[in-house]
Amino acid sequence: MEIADLPICTSHRAKLLAAGYSSLAALSAADPPRLALDLNIEIPEAEDILKIAVCANKFKGADGPSSVIKGAQNAWDMLSDEQSRKHINTGSGDLNNILGGGIHCKEVTEIGGVPGIGKTQLGIQLAINVQIPVECGGLGGKSVYIDTEGSFMVERVYQIAEGCISDILEYFPHYQNKAPSGQEKLKPESFLADIYYFRICSYTEQIAVINYLEKFLGEHKDVRIVIIDSVTFHFRQDFDDMALRTRVLSGLSLKLMKLAKTYNLAVSCLPY
Repeated sequence: MEIADLPICTSHRAKLLAAGYSSLAALSAADPPRLALDLNIEIPEAEDILKIAVCANKFKGADGPSSVIKGAQNAWDMLSDEQSRKHINTGSGDLNNILGGGIHCKEVTEIGGVPGIGKTQLGIQLAINVQIPVECGGLGGKSVYIDTEGSFMVERVYQIAEGCISDILEYFPHYQNKAPSGQEKLKPESFLADIYYFRICSYTEQIAVINYLEKFLGEHKDVRIVIIDSVTFHFRQDFDDMALRTRVLSGLSLKLMKLAKTYNLAVSCLPY
């Protein structure tokens, strides 16, 4: 059971998510006075919420420790898993070499740099490159683009898609002739259709969308990358409590890492 599934009023669920309580474990660790302060509610209300969370945790663990602890993994298996992970071509040979082949699945990659250096362009490039067919060295997947700044330009996406198709035909000239599906896939319109776009206008929307991603990815299992541009924009604008901001962002980071591993996809965060 997730925070969004708790049998409490909608306003309290929204306040919990906005305050950074993104899991039952985080909520259960809070005490009534602190929770009341974070949610701006009365202490008796906070106590009721915590009682419901405790009951939900007990229900979640009803199958015993094995439902939570799935066993140890030996170091050899870990190394084999890392070496077999798929990666997404960034479009730059030098950057691919630095990253060990590209942006890796099952990992969260933060891409930093001064304003204007091209972080958004790289994010768009990744949203296109993840769709390169498997026969051409790509993943043949789809992408989720979470835009917090409004910098996603569809015209530019179309241009990058055209450039990607041109490169595919240059290096794999016979691919388009192999099957009718190849002819349909190698069109800019097809690339744009496989980018799921979310426009975010506040930090509460961002928290809600990231919490919704688990359900969305469960329904769209062909998604291979989630791009957030930028992950900290609204938190820099709207947050005065630095400790709370750190806790909320840490919770979101943990959520994204879990999603990357669970759904075998890459997460790329572009900071402000």
